[in-house]
Amino acid sequence: MLGRNERQFWTKRLHTREFSGHTAAMEADANSLARCLGVVLLAAGSSRRMKRPKLLLPWGGTSIAGHQIRVWDGLGAKQIAIVCAAGDKAMQAELDRIKSPAENRILNHAPQNGMFSSIRCAARWAGWTTGLTHWAITLGDQPHLRLETLRALLACAAAQPGKVCQPRRHGHFRHPVLVPKTVFLQLGTTRAATLKDFLETLPESVVGCDVDDPGLDQDIDTPADYEKALALYPSRQQSP
Repeated sequence: MLGRNERQFWTKRLHTREFSGHTAAMEADANSLARCLGVVLLAAGSSRRMKRPKLLLPWGGTSIAGHQIRVWDGLGAKQIAIVCAAGDKAMQAELDRIKSPAENRILNHAPQNGMFSSIRCAARWAGWTTGLTHWAITLGDQPHLRLETLRALLACAAAQPGKVCQPRRHGHFRHPVLVPKTVFLQLGTTRAATLKDFLETLPESVVGCDVDDPGLDQDIDTPADYEKALALYPSRQQSP
């Protein structure tokens, strides 16, 4: 959780420059939904192409994992849970360092089965707090997304609370994926092989939240990707 000074810093950013293009009503809707939001931070990948754990890389005065938690906490999310590979001592040590509560860690005992196995673990997890109505399923290696993008996604979901919402750029759906409770619970029992396959089985189409954020198209999979992201998005690495 954020300390007082950190929360003031992120609140100021969220309510001024980074959210200047949206109306007060949209901001209020986003704030309201965030108070009932659970965040699934996917952090069980092997980082094979990076050759070192991606979420432990430095970003904004902390690690990528720490930055992601800080951002969602600053957005007002009610609960943030991190899906880790069982036995990943380095990740556990980093979560201890940034004071991420142990009770908000979900262990994936078969991370080799891919990202969707982590999502299914999260959907089956019994540790979610009561009162959550929506979940944001977010990739661990997206520290460079604009805060405005995430706020717009929350506002989109608040306007259509029964539907799945995704950011969309140039016609392509991207992550994070924001799902209502009814859909999130289905993820624990679905026979679909991937999240994309699962979403295609839903009776209603996914709602696209159109945003012009180049970071949505930027992957951080290799050392070169990481260095490029550091160079392209210095303003998104600010820390209190």
